[in-house]
Amino acid sequence: MLLLFFICLLLSLITCRNKPEQINVSTTEVRNVTQSGAVAGGQVNAARPGSVVSRGICWSTGPNPSIRDKSEKSGSGTGNYFISIIGLRPETEYFTRAFAITVSDTLYGEIIKFVTTDFGIVSDIDDNVYRTITIGTQTWMVKNLATKRYKDGTAVRTVTDSAEWASLNTPAFCWYNNDEETYKSSYGALYNGYTVNSGKICPEGWHVPTNADWDILAANLGGENIAGGRMKEAGTSRWVRPNNGANNSSNFTALPGGLRYHDGNFRDLGFGGYWWSSTQYSDSRAYFRFIFHEDSTIYKFNNLIRNGFSIRCLKDKQ
Repeated sequence: MLLLFFICLLLSLITCRNKPEQINVSTTEVRNVTQSGAVAGGQVNAARPGSVVSRGICWSTGPNPSIRDKSEKSGSGTGNYFISIIGLRPETEYFTRAFAITVSDTLYGEIIKFVTTDFGIVSDIDDNVYRTITIGTQTWMVKNLATKRYKDGTAVRTVTDSAEWASLNTPAFCWYNNDEETYKSSYGALYNGYTVNSGKICPEGWHVPTNADWDILAANLGGENIAGGRMKEAGTSRWVRPNNGANNSSNFTALPGGLRYHDGNFRDLGFGGYWWSSTQYSDSRAYFRFIFHEDSTIYKFNNLIRNGFSIRCLKDKQ
């Protein structure tokens, strides 16, 4: 009788040990969908939170996403979580679902379908047309500004002579190497900081980004050390080798338009891109952003407003 008792007890312990634990995974409705990103998430419930060693979301353009496709993790354990997805293609159908990983299995929530939005469009007073992209809460032009006039119709002075450019203390612009036909379409114009200070160079409802605006963009793209790579056009058709880290996952499509230095000379086409901030450092200097071909960083510096840099306009907050 005693032997039978111990046999039953042993069988009971084995049954309890092998009983599968109930873990429920559900996928949260996708929100904040833009041309290149979205916010997805999930909820994990388990009797023993410690049994969930990892959780996250996965996505793909195929109808059955798994962790073998694109995925992002969000800690471990149970509860709700949300993850920002970046690097999506505009006007594309995607599928996503939440997952939870235990020591022995990977569990998935239901599959949710969403479609990214298309590029927006804006034009300047000269009827140059620009695609626009939303990154986080910001909407940016996808190309550098190329207008010859302020938004009120007043012409911006074109200066080609190097000595004259070097002595300027008033607004002016130029094309790289003074060659509009070759460089306008890809790289836009180069404007000095006096033009930025006018507050009138971007189209109505748009502005030259402040230092804080650029900081927000970098944060949305993972921080300054990697944001540059996510902004740069991939490949070496316009960037010189090695163009490290470039994948343009943000669809910002940063190009190496170079600059016109304050001495009037043109420099760095193919090697780097320079974009003005509207934030002044001093009466004669302002902040700008710089991306180089050798790394993935977007750098923050200040320099003389007599330099000629590119401008990327940012849509005003509604």
